[in-house]
Order: sequence, then C-alpha cells, then structure tokens
Amino acid sequence: MPLFKKIEFNATTHIYIWKITESFEQLVQEVRLNPVCQERISNMKSEMHQRGFLSVRKLLEEAGYTDFDLYYDAFGKPHLHDGKHISITHSHQFSSIIVSDEVVGIDIELQREKIIRIADKFCDAEFQYLNREETAEYIRKLTVIWGAKEAIFKIQNEKGISFKDHIAVNAFDLNQTETLANLHFSGWNKEFQIFFEEVENFTLVYALEK
Repeated sequence: MPLFKKIEFNATTHIYIWKITESFEQLVQEVRLNPVCQERISNMKSEMHQRGFLSVRKLLEEAGYTDFDLYYDAFGKPHLHDGKHISITHSHQFSSIIVSDEVVGIDIELQREKIIRIADKFCDAEFQYLNREETAEYIRKLTVIWGAKEAIFKIQNEKGISFKDHIAVNAFDLNQTETLANLHFSGWNKEFQIFFEEVENFTLVYALEK
C-alpha cells in the first residue's frame, strides 16, 4: 500500500511508516537493490523478513533516497552517504525509518502477551513503576520499554550492552507518549529522549540522544 504515515517530528527529523500489504513478488519488481542488498535478500529464508526489507526501500524512496544511498558498517548499522542519520525497523506487517540531522534510533514491535514471560530479561528498575495486575497496560508498557532500549542500542551499537543492566527507562504514562532513558555503560552516561505511539496493535518507539 502507499505510505501509511509520515511524522514530521521537527524540521530535520522525519519518521516514515509503511504497512506491508504487498506480496514479495510485487515489492521485488518495484524496488531496485544495490548488489550487497541483493545478496542479503537472496540469503533470507523468511518471506516476511524479505518483504520487510523491501518495504524499507519503499520508505527510502518516500524520504528521497534509494537503496544506493544506503550502506551498512561492520556492525550492521545503516548509514546514508549524505551524512544524515538513519535508523530502520520492521516487524510483521509494519516497517519504519527515521531520518534526521540528529543521532536517532527507532523500533516497532507487535504488542504480544509473550513479552511478559521475558520481562525480567530486559527490565530491572522499571519494575518499580510497572503494575503487573493490569495485564493489558503491562503489555503495552513493556513493549514501550523494549522498543526504547532497542532504539538506544541501535544508536550506541556496542558489544556488551545489556538492556537490563545498562539501559533504564524512566516512568511514563501511556497518554503522554514520551519519557527519558539513560545508558550507563563502559564509562558512558548518556540521556535520551524517548517518543512512542501505537499504530494499530503495534508500538513505535524512537529515541534521540540529548
């Protein structure tokens, strides 16, 4: 389908969201890939992952780029040749990118009950403000927390960072759609602005370094 949503966060930071309704065959006909990405998609075993990968290239077009403007570093982090910052995410039928003059990270996640079972693997201080009795809210907040930590990890992208031990997300209200988070790791002490919103039954989270 066409672009699902565009968020103009500020003059230099834009978020693009795609709802993936196209088949793999349709997407692969509409997208031109550079040789490195052509090899990457050929080695993907999941068609869902392939469709997500291709839909990101549709989003690049919406942002005025092509796959040839994008490259990945040795750690798998995406970059744009013009020097702007980019972060990429896709999950099931949604994909999203954020493009900015600032350092940014983005994540989109399907809200699922199974996140409750792994909460103690990525949460620590956050349990002080989470209410486990309100299951629906608990799932929604856990998804925000996971997305925030994933977005921050995409920014820092350093081996050894633990979501549970090194990244803490401040208390937040689901109606406020923003909070703060901190990364304490290897002598760093960084603060991030976290913004989130729900897209159907998904949660989109993006982080900007303060």
